[in-house]
Amino acid sequence: MSHGKLWGGRFNESVSDAMEALSRSVHFDWRLAPYDLRGSIAHAHILESAGLLSPAESKSIVAELNLMITQFHDGVLLPQSSDEDVHGALERLLVERLGEVGGKLRAGRSRNDQVATDFRLFLRDAAAHVVLQLSTLADAFIVQAEKHMHATAPGFTHLQHAQPVSLGHEIAKHAHALLRDIDRLQDWDKRAAYSPLGAGALAGSALELDPKRSALELGFTDAIANSIDAVSDRDFAAEAAFIFALIGVHLSRIGEEWCLYASKEFGWVNLSDAYSTGSSIMPQKKNPDVAELARGKSGRLIGNMVSILTMLKGLPFAYNRDLQEDKEPLFDSLDTLTVLLPAITGMVHTSTFNVEVIAASAPTGYSLATEVADWLVVRGMPFRSAHEVAGACVRQCEVLGIDLDELSDAQLVEIHPMLTPEVRLVLRVDGAIAGRSRFGGTAPAAVSVQIAALKSETSRTRAWAESKLAASL
Repeated sequence: MSHGKLWGGRFNESVSDAMEALSRSVHFDWRLAPYDLRGSIAHAHILESAGLLSPAESKSIVAELNLMITQFHDGVLLPQSSDEDVHGALERLLVERLGEVGGKLRAGRSRNDQVATDFRLFLRDAAAHVVLQLSTLADAFIVQAEKHMHATAPGFTHLQHAQPVSLGHEIAKHAHALLRDIDRLQDWDKRAAYSPLGAGALAGSALELDPKRSALELGFTDAIANSIDAVSDRDFAAEAAFIFALIGVHLSRIGEEWCLYASKEFGWVNLSDAYSTGSSIMPQKKNPDVAELARGKSGRLIGNMVSILTMLKGLPFAYNRDLQEDKEPLFDSLDTLTVLLPAITGMVHTSTFNVEVIAASAPTGYSLATEVADWLVVRGMPFRSAHEVAGACVRQCEVLGIDLDELSDAQLVEIHPMLTPEVRLVLRVDGAIAGRSRFGGTAPAAVSVQIAALKSETSRTRAWAESKLAASL
């Protein structure tokens, strides 16, 4: 048998160096080792129950596999250059330690069902870690939102002033996007919770094994019902890649806003020195690098999703070696999120908002025009007409070079007789914001309800992730 490989009995010649280099995956799939070892423990148990391992053999194998898990986490369990992949490396190590009894573990399984099982286990744990990080980032937004729910800000559409809003309401929107990402990961986990172990190469096993038992032992909901689907399905990988890409898009949008906030033109936010960098030539610079890297790294996350979908799109029948290419893109996406999420969390948490500057710009750009239209609607005017009247007010202000609240009583009545002095009650930012107190609105009272719900949700999602990880490695 080829050293460090799980095949080779029918070959007369050694593989070429070029083939060896192309085929080798242990340099990146080694991180699956603890999951492969967990799967091997579950497999040993069903081999014992089928009478294919004696109790003594099973006990010896399981004890050594548990020791190898500990040694992996201690950094002392390592592959050799001759190992082709994580599966071959771990079998070689087991046989070296236990002798031929270690080779009995291969009965009834294939690298095809092993790797599919390992990858599902790995991604389910990884998703729980991402949920924890997203919950922490959402909490940072919630803290800032609660702190600034009574501060006023201009709301934007098309990057133009639209209507005044609570600054806390503006900030809290990001927490909702992150919680949707968490919800997707939790929903994804339900579909990923089915075990391929026992499918063999593609046809199942002729041995008296129980895939459902090993599935439950590994924390899956059940075994996959079709052995061919079990080894060839990578929907779970593609879907995870999509969710990570969408997280990247949300982080990129956060980064773009923070770049604008920190600019001299906006002047909304002062960034902490701990989450900024300087210039090698301009001593005065304080650059929003975390925000910029959030935008930039989103491209990697999107690209990794495209890579997996492209790899999958033409695969026929059951397992194909192309599927080896499923792991590196997702490893990269997870590594990217692992370094990006804590940095963005720190940036958001330590940002100082210049509330006076922000409040001063809230009424500019004729952002109270909608309040005039709504005021007229309450007094019986059709909104179509009210919209025209409010627009006429804006047009007059542009001619005179003044804001809406600077129109005189005479000028207002001249625009329309219904524009009596009482309209000035809505030509105030605080009044405009306070009036939008319905569910989902920007009034502080509504924002307070929103924040309470967000706190409850992030507490729930954190508990979900912690329980998942506690039950794993």
